[in-house]
Formats: sequence, structure tokens, C-alpha cells
Amino acid sequence: MNPFKETYKSIEKTYKNWKSINVKPYDKNEVDPYTRVRIILMNGTEFEAIWNTHRFNRHCPNNDVRRAMAMIRRGEQQQQKRIANLKPRNESILEHTLGYEQLAVDLTAIMAQREKNAYVKKQLDFALLEDFDHLYRYSDLMDLEKGAHADAIIGKYTEVMPGRPTVSEPRHPYDDVDFYINNYLSDPVTRLNAGIITAAEQQTMNYYLNVANLYESELGRKLYAEIAMIEEQHVTGYGSLMDPTVTMYECMVMHEYTECYLYWSCYNDETDARIKDIWLMHYEEELSHLHYAVELLAKYGGKVWQQLFPEGGDFPEPILFKPQKEYVRKVLKSVRLTGRMEDWEEVDKVPEKFRFFSYNRGVLGSAESMASHAVIAKHITKKGEDYRIQDKAHPIPELSARDTDNTEIGRVQGK
Repeated sequence: MNPFKETYKSIEKTYKNWKSINVKPYDKNEVDPYTRVRIILMNGTEFEAIWNTHRFNRHCPNNDVRRAMAMIRRGEQQQQKRIANLKPRNESILEHTLGYEQLAVDLTAIMAQREKNAYVKKQLDFALLEDFDHLYRYSDLMDLEKGAHADAIIGKYTEVMPGRPTVSEPRHPYDDVDFYINNYLSDPVTRLNAGIITAAEQQTMNYYLNVANLYESELGRKLYAEIAMIEEQHVTGYGSLMDPTVTMYECMVMHEYTECYLYWSCYNDETDARIKDIWLMHYEEELSHLHYAVELLAKYGGKVWQQLFPEGGDFPEPILFKPQKEYVRKVLKSVRLTGRMEDWEEVDKVPEKFRFFSYNRGVLGSAESMASHAVIAKHITKKGEDYRIQDKAHPIPELSARDTDNTEIGRVQGK
């Protein structure tokens, strides 16, 4: 599939009546977990597309170009509202959160396994273990406060057990900034991966920033605030992978290409016929946006799309969601890593006075006082063990005990 060679409509013909925005939500008790995940993914993708055109609008003096951004953005806004309305009103903040973290775990694992750039893969694997731990903390909160089990939301697709403990994740800001990739020298999959994961993690960060103070319990409010701070670190890391030297016109084409690719992937993967039709409709609309962006690139940027895609522009294999349990178990071996400038190193191998230790202590105080630990400790006190979904024993012995929460691994040297 090559979107540059597909037939498309004029962008003016892609707008829909606003009634089309108010789609019927899915049934939270019947929806396939990966349908929920795809909806969350595409909602975040549309958010990124919308804000990219706003950034362009605020840094461009040419009102003809600004009008063009408004044309594209109006369609992206319609798409985002349609996707957002698929979420039912009776799906709680916490239930929806489990979908966010399942997306983060399985999407990151899928992309890491197809990533050819070893450096980008290391960043994906590193953050994967933190999102994996977040899924565990939120799942325990649900069982502790609601008596509800995470498998009702995520199915049996994704295991729930500790990753890099959330208390081990706060790092000095300097150590979340990565080297950026070169768009012209990078494999197309690498460019797609960087853009997709940045948008996905950015949406998670924004969601937690907005719902933390709305959660009903004080423990939950604190947990969301803690994890939102870690999502900020992830967005810094992933966002810094993206090539900052490309022009806004090139960036627009890449954004629209990515949206086309993701809707095409969702269409190929979707099991719900009604939602599959939405993915197809949005793919066709994005084709119009892509070709409109290509025209802007030629008129104002002085380039043709072939210069951005010298390999031809064919889509790589689609992103298809399936369980990633064994891959996650392999990556868990790197649970002791922390960031060190533009690289990652085991906590035992960094200098004793490395800034990670003073920063982590400074923002956390006592690890035992943190909500991410308290959730597990309270669950153990109430039910005798933590809540997990495991196919077999945890691959890291220090994280295998279910009657204690390890707050030292990846944080304290020698542990």
C-alpha cells in the first residue's frame, strides 16, 4: 500500500455533518481489549495532528498557509471527536487508564521488535518497563478500592506484575534527553516509531494531568500525579528522538503519512465491523490531508514527497495487536537500568554521587511514603498479597515475592 499513489478526494469534500461525530459508544463489557487500545491510540494520534497544525499556525507569518492549516485541522478535529465519543460514559477513569497502560506496554513492545535502530530500540525497551509497572500499580488500585479485576478490561492479553518500580523511575531532567534521529538517513519504520510513540505517550501524560485531581480517593489522586510526572519524562525522551531540523512542511507530510498508516493498520486489525468502517472512513479522509500537505510542501517548501521518502513511500507491515508477554519478560532483565545523559546504564555502574540518587531522594523523600508503594502495601495488608495476572513466575527473583513491594531495585546500588 502506497498512500501517495492512492485516489483521494478534494479536502473540501471530506467534512461531515456534525451529527456523524456522535457515534454509538462501545459496550465496555463486550468490547475486545485491543479495540479499546486502538481507539486510545488514534485519539492520541489526532491530538498530536491537531496540535502540530496549531504550532505551525503560531510560527508562520503567511496567512494563506495558516488558512491551509485551519482546513486540515478542522477535519482532524471532527475525527478526534468521533473517536473520543466511542468511549462510553460508564467507563470509569481507572478502567480507561488500564487501556492506556495496556496500549503503552503492547504498542511499545511491538515497535521495539521491528526497530532496526539499536539506539531507538533501547529507548523503547527502557520506557516499556516503566509503563509495565504503571499497569501493575493501577491494577492493584482497582482491586484494592473497587474489588474489580484488571482482566475484565485488558483480558488475558497482557500480564500484570512489577516492572521497574515507579519509585525507581524519577530521574534528573538532564538524563531523559536523547540523541535525535536523522529523517533522511533513518529507516521509514524508525521515523514512524518515533512519531507514533511520542503521540501515544503525550496523550497518556495529558490524560493523567487532567484526571489526577478528579479521581475520587486521595490515594488515587496521588498515584495519578506521580505517574503523570513519569509520563512527562517519557514524552521528553521520545520527543527528543524526532529530527528537529526538518521544516514544518516536511513535518506536516510526515504527520499525515503516519495517520494514514495507522488508520490502515487499524482497519486491517479491527474485529468490530462498525468501528472498522470508521477506520476506513478516516483513512480515506487522511489521504486527502496527506495530498493537501504534499501540495503545500511543493508550493512553499520547494520539495516533492519523493525527497522525504526516497525508498518509495510504501507502508511497512501494519501494526497488529497481539500479546507481547514473552518479549516483555525478556526486557525485564534490564530492570536495573537508569538514564545517564543520552544513554542508559545500570544503577550499580554509575558513580555513587551521580545526580540520579540525589534527585530521586529529593523528589520522593521516603519511598515508603509514595502512593505507588502505598497502593501495593495496602493491598498486601488487606488481602495478603498483591494483585497480579501472571502466566508463570516473575523472571526477576527480586520481584517475585507477592507479600512485599520492592522499592530498591533500579534505585539503590547493590540491590
